[in-house]
Amino acid sequence: MTGFVTPQQMAERTRAAVDAAVGAGRRLGLEVSDATVLHDLFSVVVHLAPSPVVARIPTVLPHWAGCGSPAGRQQAELDVARWLADQAVPVIPPSPLVPREPVQRDGFSITFWQYAEQVRGEEPDYMANCELTAGLHAALRAYPGPLAFMSAAEPQVVTESLAWLRGRPDLIGAADLDRARREWQVLEPLVRSRAAFEARFPGIGLQPVHGDSPPANIFPGVDGPLYADFELVMLGPVEWDLAAIGPDGEAAYDRGARRHGLRPLDAGVMGFVNAVGMLRAVTCLALAPQLPVLLEYLGPAVDEWRAMEFAGGLAG
Repeated sequence: MTGFVTPQQMAERTRAAVDAAVGAGRRLGLEVSDATVLHDLFSVVVHLAPSPVVARIPTVLPHWAGCGSPAGRQQAELDVARWLADQAVPVIPPSPLVPREPVQRDGFSITFWQYAEQVRGEEPDYMANCELTAGLHAALRAYPGPLAFMSAAEPQVVTESLAWLRGRPDLIGAADLDRARREWQVLEPLVRSRAAFEARFPGIGLQPVHGDSPPANIFPGVDGPLYADFELVMLGPVEWDLAAIGPDGEAAYDRGARRHGLRPLDAGVMGFVNAVGMLRAVTCLALAPQLPVLLEYLGPAVDEWRAMEFAGGLAG
C-alpha cells in the first residue's frame, strides 16, 4: 500500500508522544516513573503513574494540519469539562495538579486529565448510555462559554479530504468519490451556516453538545459512569450526538429526554446528522495512510453509506 506507515513507524510515533507527555508532565512538577499507555488510536492516552494524571496526545491528524493545531478545541474541551465538574456533573475533569491549558512539546499538543479507575470486563451498555446522554444535554444547556456552530462536523477537513482523495483511487473508487462530493454540495451549506441550518430546520434549538458520540464515550468508572472526551464539543442540535446510533438508541435517548424535560429527537434533523456523520466516515479514508487499521473499520461504514438515501433525503 503506497504511502502507508509501517508498524515500526506507528510504534515510534507512540513512543514520541509518550516521551513528550512524560517530559511535559515532569516539567509541570508531576512525578512520573511508570508511564502506561491506556489507548492508542487517533490519540495516545497515557497514565503518568504514579501521579493520578492521564495525558492525551492527538497523533493522527489531517496531513495538512500540524500536531499543534488541536490546541484551540482542546482549550474548549478543558473549559467545558471543568465547568461540568463544577456543576457536580459526573465527568472526567482536567487534572487539578497542572494548569488547565494545552501544553506544546516536541510538536505535540497535550492535555492532562484526572485519572479514574475503570470497571474492567464489562461490555458498554449503549442503550443505557443513550439515556444518560439526555442528562448530559440537560446539564450542557446552561454552559455559558462560547462554542463554534457545528465545528465537530469539521467542514474544512471534509472539503480538504475530498480534494486529496481524488489522487488516491486505492482508497476510494471514482463512483464513490463522485457521490461523496455531490452529497457534500448539499450538506456543506447547512454545516457551515447557522442561518442556513435554522432556515431548513425551523424551531430546532441549538445548544452545547458533546460532539463525538457520547454513548460511545461514557467511561465506566468504578464509582459510576463518567462523561468523557469532549474534544469535539460544539454548538449544534442534540441530534448530532445520536448520529448512527440506530432506532433503538434514539428511542432510549427519547426516554431520557422525557425524564429531563427535553424535546424528543427530530426525524428530519436525524436524517441530516446521519448523512453528515456517514460522509465524515467516508472522508476518514484520507487518514488511513497514517492509521491503516481504519481500512478495516471503515469498510462496513462505506458499505452502509452506499445503501443510504442520498444526502439523507435533503437533496429534494
